[in-house]
Amino acid sequence: MPRRQQPTARQERLGAELRKLREAAGLKGREAAALLGTDSAQMSQIEAGTAGVSAERVRRLAAQYSCTDAELIEALVAMATDRTHGWWEEYRGLLPTPFMDLPELEHHASYRWDVEFLHIPGLLQTPEYARALFAYVNPEFPDSEVERWVEHRMKRRVIIERADPVPYEAVIHEAALRIRVGGLGDAKAQLIRVLELSEADHVAVRVIPFDLDGFGGAGSAMVYAGGPVPKLDTVVRDGPGGPVFIDAEAQLSRYRKLFHRVEAVSLEPDRSRDFIHRLAKEL
Repeated sequence: MPRRQQPTARQERLGAELRKLREAAGLKGREAAALLGTDSAQMSQIEAGTAGVSAERVRRLAAQYSCTDAELIEALVAMATDRTHGWWEEYRGLLPTPFMDLPELEHHASYRWDVEFLHIPGLLQTPEYARALFAYVNPEFPDSEVERWVEHRMKRRVIIERADPVPYEAVIHEAALRIRVGGLGDAKAQLIRVLELSEADHVAVRVIPFDLDGFGGAGSAMVYAGGPVPKLDTVVRDGPGGPVFIDAEAQLSRYRKLFHRVEAVSLEPDRSRDFIHRLAKEL
C-alpha cells in the first residue's frame, strides 16, 4: 500500500487512537509491529496516518492491546475501511487542507454543537453574509476566490439539510446577531434565515442576550462534533492557519462541560426564536 503524502485529519485520528491503545497497553512500537509481522517504520506510518491499516489488523491490534470496548473497536474499523470521496474533494488543492478535513469531519459526525459570539455560525449563514465576511477578512482575494469560499461554505450546510440530517444545536451571542457583516437588507435576511432553519426538528438555536449577568464565557467559541463514541468526539477552534482540531480526552471533557455551561445560561429555543424575530423587526 503506497504511503500517503498528505493524510486527512480522519486518517491521522485513526492512527492516533491506535497509538493511544498501544501506549495504554504498555507496548513499544516495535513490539506492536512484531504482532503484525511488520517493522517499526511501518507501524510508525500507521500511527501517523500516512499508511492504511486493514480491518483485520485493527481488530488484531485491539485484541493484543486488551481493548474490550467493542463500540470503539468497531468505530476504528469503520474509520480504517472508509473510502468516502465526498464533495469536498473537488476543492483539494484549491483551499487549505484543514478546510477539506472540516466537511469530512461533519459528514461523519453523529451530532454537532456550535458556540459563536461574533459571527453567525457557518451552517446558518446566507451566501450574502458569507460573501461579505470572506471579502472583508481577505481584501486581497479576487471575486472568483471569494466565490469559491462561499460555495464551499454553502455546500457544508448539507449535513443539516440532507434526508438524514445531523442533530444540530447552536448557541449564538446577541452580539453576533446584531453585528452587520453586510448591509441592512443582508442583515435582516440573515436573521430570517436563522429563524427558518431553527424551525426544523433537528435544529435548536439558543441566544445569549447582552443583559445576562455574570457571563464570562465569551472565549468559549467552538465547534463540537460528536463521534460514533465519545472518545472519538472532536472540537474545532479557529487558529491563525485555519481550523484547529482537538481530540485529547481531557480536552474533550473540558469543552463538553463548557458547552453545557454556556447552553444552560442561554435562552430556550422558543424564547430565542422570539428574541431573533424581535431583532429582525427592528431592522
